[in-house]
Amino acid sequence: MRDLLRRIHSLLLRLVLFPSALSHKGPRPTSSEVLTQHLLQRKLPPWTSFCVRYSSVHNDQFGLSNFNWKVQEVNYHILRTGCFPFIKYHCTKAPQHDLDLEDKFFTMLKVINLGIPCVAYGIGCWMVVGATESVHTSAGPVTVYFAYKEEEGAQY
Repeated sequence: MRDLLRRIHSLLLRLVLFPSALSHKGPRPTSSEVLTQHLLQRKLPPWTSFCVRYSSVHNDQFGLSNFNWKVQEVNYHILRTGCFPFIKYHCTKAPQHDLDLEDKFFTMLKVINLGIPCVAYGIGCWMVVGATESVHTSAGPVTVYFAYKEEEGAQY
């Protein structure tokens, strides 16, 4: 089922992003690489929240809504959602915990709502972008977006 949803999602994104997809030549990094590199660039912060454009990455974390992510032996709880034209990440440093139930719950909410709230969330994100940062990846720099500039090492 997840594979079918991934294919439908990928097709819809290609249709919606058609004009920009033609102008974006060359390889794109995976969304997981952008996540990892962002956390490393920020020196493994206690938390961070950012968006990355769908058109800038290959979405290798499709279907993951709430999960653990390890970077250099540091675990993060990741709350991730599509918010067109972005993928939104909320990252919090926390001990490893079984997030399978929460992941399934958030994923089912998105499916039941046909992703409509995700589009509304994306429009809201676009309107409040207040800062950007360049994340260095194997495929070149990728811009990530923030609602406001985050202070390095801030607890909140």
